[in-house]
Amino acid sequence: MRELRRSERPTAHVVLLPHAGGAATFFASFARHFPEGFDVSAVQYPGRQERLGEPFVTTIEELADRLTPSCRRYAADTVPLVLFGHSMGAAVAFETALRLAAEGTTARCRLVVSGRSAPSVRRESHVHRGTDREILDHLAELGGTDTEVMREPELMSMIMPAIRNDYRAIELYRPAANVVVDMPVMCLTGDRDRWVTHEGAAAWKDHTSADFRLRTFPGGHFYLTEHREAVARLVAEWGGSVRDRPSPGADG
Repeated sequence: MRELRRSERPTAHVVLLPHAGGAATFFASFARHFPEGFDVSAVQYPGRQERLGEPFVTTIEELADRLTPSCRRYAADTVPLVLFGHSMGAAVAFETALRLAAEGTTARCRLVVSGRSAPSVRRESHVHRGTDREILDHLAELGGTDTEVMREPELMSMIMPAIRNDYRAIELYRPAANVVVDMPVMCLTGDRDRWVTHEGAAAWKDHTSADFRLRTFPGGHFYLTEHREAVARLVAEWGGSVRDRPSPGADG
């Protein structure tokens, strides 16, 4: 993990997980919007930036297996741990939460899933089988690729393997439709996200035995780039408002 912000006496830990093809730097501008006392880290998946020479991890489950030990020490701390994942990162965060729950260390843990439908909502997609151009067009349609970067052939040839690997991992991810995590879950979504319907986002309530909240922002799949401050504030409130497990419930 890459540390984005540190406090001597943290009041909460936040771990941010990026989308397919994304890197820890995607969240660098988010860190400054968290309140004082929040430790903020971002996950750097293998095969990109400073981990460029490492082999790719080819499944969502294995990514979660590798991340869980790093999160275990936060989960065992006396202050809350918030796992925040966007798009593919939401699936990795969810699988990590399941692993922490199986270890019985989620009393002060919370999960925020962004830009992804619930595990029980199936959507077949085979973008990873397409050409490089088709994959890039899909990313551009979602708003996840800088057009200036796409004009740099050498740079694109360097990052395309990671993008294709991530697309393959998330498109082949098949969680059990009835799996439930033992921690509060908040789902964030954009009101113009073509890939996540309101119903698909709301279905996350069926995958927690604790509190559930759904919040909708103006924007598409990458709505959060336009609402960094508001998203950070909401995540901070979700992680810092309650120190112990709340009673089960839901609100919209």
